[in-house]
Amino acid sequence: MRNAPASLLRVQTSLWLVCAALTLGAPQRAAAQDAAAPSSKANAASEDKIDFAADAINYDNDADVVTANGNVLLQRDAIELRADTVRWDRKSGTVVAEGNIRVTNPQGDKAYGDRIELTDALRDGVIENLLVVLENGARLAANRGTRLPNGDMALERAAYTPYPVDAVAPGETYNPSWQIRAVRVYYNRLRDRVKYDGARIELFGLPLIPLPGLSHQASGRSGSGLLVPQIRIDRVNGFEFAAPYYLRIDDNRDLTITPHVYTAAAPMLEGEYRALTRLGAYRINAYATYSSVVPVAGQTGTTRDAFRGYLETVGKFQMDPNWSVRWSGRLTTDRTFMRRYDISRDDRLRSMFEAERIGGSSYLSIAGWAVQTLRANDRQGLQPIAIPVVDFRQRLTDPWLGGQFELQLNSMAVARTAGQDTQRAFAGVRWDLRRLTTLGQEITLTGLARGDVYHSSANLLTAVPGYRGRSGWQARGIAAAAVDMRWPFIGEFLGGTQQLVPRIQLVATPPIRNLAIPNEDARAFDLEDSNLFALNRFPGYDRFEDGARVTYGIDWTFNRPGLAINSVVGQSYRLSNKPSLFPDGTGLTSRTSDIVGRTTFAWRDTVRLTHRFRLDKDNLAVRRNEFDATVGSRKTYAVVGYLRLNRDITALAEDLQDREEVRLGGRISFARNWSLFGSAIVDLTSRAEDPLNGSDGFEPVRHRLGVAYDDAYLSLGITWRRDYEDTGDARRGNSFLFRVGLRNLGF
Repeated sequence: MRNAPASLLRVQTSLWLVCAALTLGAPQRAAAQDAAAPSSKANAASEDKIDFAADAINYDNDADVVTANGNVLLQRDAIELRADTVRWDRKSGTVVAEGNIRVTNPQGDKAYGDRIELTDALRDGVIENLLVVLENGARLAANRGTRLPNGDMALERAAYTPYPVDAVAPGETYNPSWQIRAVRVYYNRLRDRVKYDGARIELFGLPLIPLPGLSHQASGRSGSGLLVPQIRIDRVNGFEFAAPYYLRIDDNRDLTITPHVYTAAAPMLEGEYRALTRLGAYRINAYATYSSVVPVAGQTGTTRDAFRGYLETVGKFQMDPNWSVRWSGRLTTDRTFMRRYDISRDDRLRSMFEAERIGGSSYLSIAGWAVQTLRANDRQGLQPIAIPVVDFRQRLTDPWLGGQFELQLNSMAVARTAGQDTQRAFAGVRWDLRRLTTLGQEITLTGLARGDVYHSSANLLTAVPGYRGRSGWQARGIAAAAVDMRWPFIGEFLGGTQQLVPRIQLVATPPIRNLAIPNEDARAFDLEDSNLFALNRFPGYDRFEDGARVTYGIDWTFNRPGLAINSVVGQSYRLSNKPSLFPDGTGLTSRTSDIVGRTTFAWRDTVRLTHRFRLDKDNLAVRRNEFDATVGSRKTYAVVGYLRLNRDITALAEDLQDREEVRLGGRISFARNWSLFGSAIVDLTSRAEDPLNGSDGFEPVRHRLGVAYDDAYLSLGITWRRDYEDTGDARRGNSFLFRVGLRNLGF
């Protein structure tokens, strides 16, 4: 559950132990000296036995004072009191402990002080120069602590910090990054509540935030209360102040309500509910406001005031060792709400539900999903809703040849409110056999057979003809056979080990009625190293590559201590031409495919580079150039990403447009726990590459720059972000965020 507002301290326990140890000690010692006491009193004294040790014990008969000196130790059960001197005045009934006092309770908390004095009733007392070190390392210091007769505690001029101290001694100075100072601290024993008077937060020794009315649960459990406020400034909403309130419902449930107040916009209310049950956990998060809605490009209408909000939920239940249920739901009222209030930059919201069973050799999934588009020019009515999607698989061992069979049943129903509807069902079987030859070659034989049934309607509402298929009922059969051979060669090289693996694959498939079948799940296709040797190089089931082809490539790996390099390159040749099956620019339109490859380079934990490419088979023009690099350590690093897709695909291929962009990010650590960080995204796509793109070839999308302080108990940061795109009421401009995160703090 949430760390705030959790208990800041357990000082009452430690202070009570100081008093309790001595409270129990004095009368028990007296009882032990009274030989005439009844047996019941003796039994009680035995049950409350205290172990006592000291270097020397003196008794003043005239003053009736017992004094223990040198390494004084009092123990009862797991409670331990140590001091240099313990003085018991039997006439006045007072017990005073002095010098290097340390009290340890069963929870591991330690209380330090210079002097402890108990009154004659032995129920209340005063501790001077108190220092309490809790089991988790946090500490509380006070000039004076008093235990009242009713068990309540009062501390004067107290300071709390969660920072641990390895070696604590009275009078030792220590400057944590943050602490709470208060004039007085009260502990209510019956309510288990700690309350502060005159509390304030100090950051790096400077008073920063006053905390009037600060109070919280004294136990280790989280308690209800206000959390640290959030402050933000941006061009659209003005100054933002958010004050979260945390409500602890019980041990496994909580609710956080956050009012957001703006100087240039209507207030917004945010709520987050979390629960942990016997079967799993789930979360519900919601935002709500009433403000103006500005139409985006492609929408008609005028600016109007309306209810605006966003709802998100996610969860997972493990019903038994095999069955699980998970879901994720996202829904917003309009296309710019999430961008305007900086909730998310996603342009599509996907909601899903899935019931899943995983057995030893079987798998069953029953799922459904829906998509809400936030893109300016997309029609919501054309977005798919899939209910249900059923997938069942069963593995069987081949009793004759030693291979493995996998049976599969699959069905899907896709509906659109203003578009094409499609239903699909198929049954298939796949057989795989892997063998090693005497020469070290790895040979894999694969066979596939599948039967499909489709039904679709309103096909003309799909803009891309290649995705429509024929309306009504359609059926097809699929068969494929493949032979895949890998031949590893391993040897020493430059003080390390290299592995060279030539690979060749032959796949044969009879002609398939692809274009008569609607294409719902195999649209965003691009040839790359990850699917070069796949049995079906389309990403989904609705398209299956037919004909015969040979795929060949080579994989090279080099390893030595601290260094790893891997490179793969390959190409395929189709024995028959299928120009209508693959859109132009995908790399597979001609018989000979484009050349694809990938190289990764890793040096210790400092450098990691990945480069992917696709070269035109005719003129070696770069059709795909993707580069990702991370250089540095965990504290100081730089990240560079570059992508250019030069595929010359028509604009009608909705998911395959050309684009070019660069991504930059990094962090520089300096001083102690301080760092500078930043990131930027720049759209380099020109209108020549994508006529529908508004970029002029160099169009910044957004950037951020900030400074932060982070340690185990404090997170502090200031971030400047600038957006360069206007979409409805999500306007370009600057925003500033001030962030403070304190461990175990709420008020």
